[in-house]
Amino acid sequence: MKKKMYAMLVTEFIGTALLTLVVLSIKNSPIGIPYFIALGVGLAYAGLIFFANFEEEEAGVTWIPQFNPALSLALWTVKKIKTLETALNIAMQFAGAYLAFMLYGYLFNNKLPNIAGHYSTRVLLAEAIGTFIFVLVIAASVYRKAYVGATSAVIGGIAYTLGIIVASPAAGNALINPAVALGINSFSWNVYVLGPVVGGVIAINLYSLLYTSKKTSVAKVVAKVSSVRGKTNTNTKKKK
Repeated sequence: MKKKMYAMLVTEFIGTALLTLVVLSIKNSPIGIPYFIALGVGLAYAGLIFFANFEEEEAGVTWIPQFNPALSLALWTVKKIKTLETALNIAMQFAGAYLAFMLYGYLFNNKLPNIAGHYSTRVLLAEAIGTFIFVLVIAASVYRKAYVGATSAVIGGIAYTLGIIVASPAAGNALINPAVALGINSFSWNVYVLGPVVGGVIAINLYSLLYTSKKTSVAKVVAKVSSVRGKTNTNTKKKK
């Protein structure tokens, strides 16, 4: 299991670095418009998922490649990944993105300017909506146990592409990925982190609540409250 864990962490590091390099390369090229970035990122993400996805046969556990802190946090909120795994994955994702930032600057001898800009509610909402679309599709894939092999690669790539395209009109630097935002020097807590995290968490919990048979944390709380109320009413009637 330790070998598999190391493989997961290294893959998150390398995968996020490569994803960031793709964005940097397209963005700083003559064709660096949002739709080309969306297509390039979608293809890169599909290839990375296909490469990274494997199944731990002994434990019967399927690893979910993420390459995105917003997706990692979303999966954690519905208990699809453990707390330690989430923290380590996010750390490796940001480390990989920062490596891509440093490597790109060195290879092309070009200091990347800060393009985060100022706070914008429109950009925040666009990032949230784009990530919502991306994570909602991933959630369906994960819960239906289709997040393996070529199927997961196609689904993930399309979802990522669509998410960026939808976010692009309002967010010129549509990324729906906090780690990539760091890697292209567009990091902003109140826009490029908060937006994707909120959109991703809402998407996966909404899917879990409405489209799965298992009780979510929210459903369990409601059930407990109803149970307590029922017992209280019963006790009150008995006393009478």
